[in-house]
Amino acid sequence: MIQTFLNSPDNRNGSTKREIVRLCIQSGNHSIADLSKDLNSSVPTVTKIVNDLIDDGYLLDLGKQGTSGGRRPSIYGLNPQAGYFVGVDVARQHFHIAITDFTGVVIDFIQDIEFVLEANADSFKSMCKTVKEHVASVGIPWEKVLSVGVSLSGRVNPEEGFSLTYFVSDDLPLNALFQKELNVPVTIENDSRAMTYGEFMEGDYKGEKNVLFINLSWGLGMGMILDGNLYYGKSGFSGEFGHFPLLDNGKICRCGKVGCLETGASGAALYHIIKEQLAAGKSSSLSAKFNADQKIGLEDILHAIEEEDVLAIEGIGQIGQTLGRGIAGLINLFNPGMVIIGGRLIVGRDYLMLPIRTAVNKYSMNRVSSDTKIRFSRLERKAASIGDCLIARSKLLGLM
Repeated sequence: MIQTFLNSPDNRNGSTKREIVRLCIQSGNHSIADLSKDLNSSVPTVTKIVNDLIDDGYLLDLGKQGTSGGRRPSIYGLNPQAGYFVGVDVARQHFHIAITDFTGVVIDFIQDIEFVLEANADSFKSMCKTVKEHVASVGIPWEKVLSVGVSLSGRVNPEEGFSLTYFVSDDLPLNALFQKELNVPVTIENDSRAMTYGEFMEGDYKGEKNVLFINLSWGLGMGMILDGNLYYGKSGFSGEFGHFPLLDNGKICRCGKVGCLETGASGAALYHIIKEQLAAGKSSSLSAKFNADQKIGLEDILHAIEEEDVLAIEGIGQIGQTLGRGIAGLINLFNPGMVIIGGRLIVGRDYLMLPIRTAVNKYSMNRVSSDTKIRFSRLERKAASIGDCLIARSKLLGLM
């Protein structure tokens, strides 16, 4: 693994270099005077360190900029080609790959690579091989990859590097298994938190400091930005919104408990609602397939919603109503500036959002909810893999 100031704490002036890069990431391009003020350091010292960063290829001299009156200062910014970050979002039967340059701009995104990840070393090796081959196909030498971020569903402890869903060994954390194959620093993250960070950094919500992200997919997850920082909880397992015991429906959740919100507000819940209605003889564009004993999957139901099938629309409306009640509780509890809803089910759009807003208005406190905006994800299916890239970059730079 190549050692640079990015991942070597012993590098001379490494902390100052990381801070300059951080300022450029968060606030854009800077002059020497701006950096000197922000770092509380002398102009000669900052000038030397900036020149070192330029020599190392991390910064660019963007020339003199400013007004026509007076002396215009030279402006410095990140070099997009200083290195690349790869994000791998692992879903149930496929995974997505995103590649960003050093500035965070997305260079490439590919979705739905068919793959069922199994909890064994050979499966992880195969996935890593596919990732490296794809990066090479884009024309990026693997030596230019600075770090990789991987997101997985279920309970993930990023600090210890373990996933309870994909448990391989007591002795070898999951991130170490990836790192061994990829030979670069690797972070692992829960998919909902990765989506949250991607939206927070790259969406249209940068002015907000308190953001809740709802991942409405097959399951129901959540990520939280509190006071501008991604929130993990003590053990890294925060955000289990789907397992909040809100419902009195007697349904057993996949976690083994009864009445979890996920049993009434998730892709799995929608699937069971539609199957029950079809079995009861309700008419739908899905009826012919159901009556012929052909398999109906969640994707079929989501497509039916897009095609304005009445039964599917009624189903997504029911999901929205139940989810809205849960969101109302979150608003009362956290008083967030923004609630972002992402995941596969947002194809329902207005059919989903209208019942959500109705339930929020009904169950939340008006003085609290009036400060909260509810929006759909802007990044949509790219959110998690882009978030993986940005988390990998932030952790490499010591920003989180």
